[in-house]
Amino acid sequence: MKLFLKQLVLLFPLLLLTSCFDILDKVNVKADGSGEYTIILNASKSKTRLASISKMETINGKKVPQKPEIESKINEAAKIFRVTPGISNVKTSLDFENYIIKLSCNFKKIENINAGLEQLKAKNILGKMIPTQIYSQNIENKSFTRNKVNTFKTDYDKMSTADKEIFNNARYTSVLQFENTIKSQTNSSYLLSPNKKAVKLDANVLDFILQKKQIQNNILFQ
Repeated sequence: MKLFLKQLVLLFPLLLLTSCFDILDKVNVKADGSGEYTIILNASKSKTRLASISKMETINGKKVPQKPEIESKINEAAKIFRVTPGISNVKTSLDFENYIIKLSCNFKKIENINAGLEQLKAKNILGKMIPTQIYSQNIENKSFTRNKVNTFKTDYDKMSTADKEIFNNARYTSVLQFENTIKSQTNSSYLLSPNKKAVKLDANVLDFILQKKQIQNNILFQ
């Protein structure tokens, strides 16, 4: 499960050492199916603690990753995304003062993102348990789907109390924006924007692990 969390937060292993971090997953889709994908990992709420930890070699028996190691992993992930068909304009940013990492790119169709994640898994940058077939879209049927992913509840139940604390204040936010107007959705946990062109899911990571909230959603457009 520790390995799962390390890979869940996309190559920013310092986040493993604090429970106070946010993950923002954002997709902006145009009417023709192309768009922009962004993921932001934000541990600024724990920056004082992380700054102290970063000066250490190990903590609680775990090796503390150093800046060059983190930069290398992020650059490797970006390189793989850049050569994935359908993906372009890949950008990354690393803020080691506030412990914020960002990766963004454009896609011709949302399934290109799935393919990019598959390539990260093939190169052992993502673990085998990490879902990659996250999104799908059918323009003809006017639908967009956020696919179901594993909950990892069994793995969580086997963790020690200390390791479970990693998830206590960790939050995950998914924002899906569209040019088309939303007609309906299957997951009421996603809040619909007033203009009916975006939905937002915001919850503790633990809510998804314990199945208190589901991430899958099928959106239909007018």
